[in-house]
Amino acid sequence: MKKISKVLVANRGEIALRIIRACKELDVKSVAIFSEADVEGIWVKKADECYPITGDVLQAYLNYERIISLALKAGCDAIHPGYGFLSENAEFAQACQDKGVIFIGPKPEHIALFGDKMASKVAMRQIGVPVLEGTDEPIVDKTQGAKIAAEIGFPVIIKAAFGGGGRGMRIVKSAKLFDEMFDSATNEAKKYFGKGEVFVEKYVENPRHIEIQIVADKYGNVVHLGERDCSIQRRHQKVIEIAPSPRLSSKARKELYRISTKAMMKLGYESVGTVEYLLDKDDNIYFIEMNTRVQVEHPVTEIISGVDIIQRMIEIAEGDKLKYLQEEINFRGYAIEFRVNAENPQNNFMPSIGTVTNYIIPGGPGVRIDSSVYSGYAIPPNYDSMVGKLIVWALDWEGTVKKASRALDEFYIDGVITNLSLHREIVKDMDFMQGNFDTSYLDKKMEIFNLKATKSIAQEEKKSSFIADIINKIKEHKLIVRH
Repeated sequence: MKKISKVLVANRGEIALRIIRACKELDVKSVAIFSEADVEGIWVKKADECYPITGDVLQAYLNYERIISLALKAGCDAIHPGYGFLSENAEFAQACQDKGVIFIGPKPEHIALFGDKMASKVAMRQIGVPVLEGTDEPIVDKTQGAKIAAEIGFPVIIKAAFGGGGRGMRIVKSAKLFDEMFDSATNEAKKYFGKGEVFVEKYVENPRHIEIQIVADKYGNVVHLGERDCSIQRRHQKVIEIAPSPRLSSKARKELYRISTKAMMKLGYESVGTVEYLLDKDDNIYFIEMNTRVQVEHPVTEIISGVDIIQRMIEIAEGDKLKYLQEEINFRGYAIEFRVNAENPQNNFMPSIGTVTNYIIPGGPGVRIDSSVYSGYAIPPNYDSMVGKLIVWALDWEGTVKKASRALDEFYIDGVITNLSLHREIVKDMDFMQGNFDTSYLDKKMEIFNLKATKSIAQEEKKSSFIADIINKIKEHKLIVRH
């Protein structure tokens, strides 16, 4: 077993900072890389060493040959890809292996398998995992796609075969709309992923999106760390994640755990990963994809299980065995993660860029903030709009929702518009408080949430103006404060 001594973090933002913190606790040196747009990134300052990547800021974190070269020059024996960018690039993982650098993640062949949604669907079906009816091969022919859709029966969904994050995805509810939606999906797939191939499958209306966190070592040992409910999403992009799901039957939960661990054992998977499913109103289970990386929402699982997922990734990459049996993992309470994005929910989620002038984070028991933002930080326009994650925990669901409401009220970010106003409305909604939601939740409620949020924002602005006026008067000695 080779002990990792120095890790290059091939990422940016909050996940880079999260990995650096995990390395520090393991007595492992960390190396940060940064583009010209990220010179002021806090993760750059927190790492033991840092190196710039000049040139195109959009490509800086995607040039894996350059990143591996930097890792070797810095004396790193491992690279952690985080999420996004190169995290699910099989060529990158293979190149690390070829250069003698440990890739902290799954084997290249597993990244390649699950990066191809069609191949992974076929592979999972062959080992007994239920999948949605649909095409087994990527297609580009519109006529062929329309024929398959008619055989399956509408509604169907068209998905990019070589992508994710909701890109290249269209729901088709009738035959007359198929051609238009097919062209739209394939064009978007070409734009974002370089390939226009798609697959067509049966669309499950208003399902719940449930995912299972897997941890597996090199010796065939596999455990799960419970499930996460990711049903609250917008345009197939997750907005809020919850662990465990507040309304999942015991029978469905046990079956999800069983098929997920069994599948990963059969495939010889290693490292961490997430198996994602859709569940219909009758709790029928359908595999949709496997993410071969750490997830944005991993903190909620860490909180209810007590397992540091990033540290486990590093230790497994070293060749360590799992340190616990499944029955030794105990789950406590509920955790909710709110993705805090620099965007305007009242203006079709338009991205907001600028400098953060005030940044006041919530605290107290059961409150965690994963963020790389600080007062005075200029949010670059080149990358994802997420500026941080608020994670809350309590022993029961009702207490977790109340804690979330209190923490969101304490959270202030000035200088840019964020979606905090939307989150504040969600936690006050009766359906959310009762755990009653599926993937259609936000589509049904956005209009009323926006109306309520607009009123709340006006009140907050009035309050902020009042406080600012008092502060200015104190500074000018025009206001006498008696104790």
